Amino acid sequence: MIKVVLLGSGNVAYHLALAMKSTNNIELVQRYSRKNSNAQLFDSSVPHTTNLNKIKSADIYILALKDEVIAKVCKSLKHLNGLLVHTSGAMGMDVLDSRFRRGVLYPVQSLSINQKINLKNVPFAIEADSIADQQLLQDLASELSDYVYELDSDQREKLHVSAVFANNFSNFMFTCAKDLCDEHQIPFEILRPLILETGRKVQYLQPMDAQTGPARRHDQDVIEKHLNQLKGQHRDIYKLLSLAISNAYKRN
Repeated sequence: MIKVVLLGSGNVAYHLALAMKSTNNIELVQRYSRKNSNAQLFDSSVPHTTNLNKIKSADIYILALKDEVIAKVCKSLKHLNGLLVHTSGAMGMDVLDSRFRRGVLYPVQSLSINQKINLKNVPFAIEADSIADQQLLQDLASELSDYVYELDSDQREKLHVSAVFANNFSNFMFTCAKDLCDEHQIPFEILRPLILETGRKVQYLQPMDAQTGPARRHDQDVIEKHLNQLKGQHRDIYKLLSLAISNAYKRN
């Protein structure tokens, strides 16, 4: 049985706590949060503390915290002896004090408290300082997910940049599309099947093979027509992305 203390009360902490509850080989012995935010969403049978000096002994301490507070909290945990890991994709393992046994447990998914998700289908990227701790983290991650990858800090940081393109930027494109729909009294629901199909196609096609549209076809007349209908930020984004797509598919 792997004993875990979970530090955090946000999106990642919530889903990790929920997933650990359903496993046979992980015991969540305590949860820490500074203000006990979202307390009503967490299992009340798990002991909770707001005092870093009262954290219980465990095999693994998971810091599911905002990137900017990881190092600060780490400095207050000098009395702990277990494996200390953070869940950030953007931060290296060295953000944790080298006096600790250190590691990373990064779920490669956009997580929200109000959105159900099965972590078994979510890839986890793991890293640790030693072979023994790498195995311990592998055992933990394998209880949570069917997809576990060993990546070092540099690889994980590059993966995080890739995830921003795949998730955050694409979602902002949906926001731009909704803005345009709202501006012209068009129901955004009309685009939902198209968005689903875009995501579905890249499950079996390479993104380069799935690309369609006027920039892919080098249809400059349609591009200019679209640009004439746009203004401000939407026009700038359309022009930049159309140029990038066109350059990626140079004519033979």
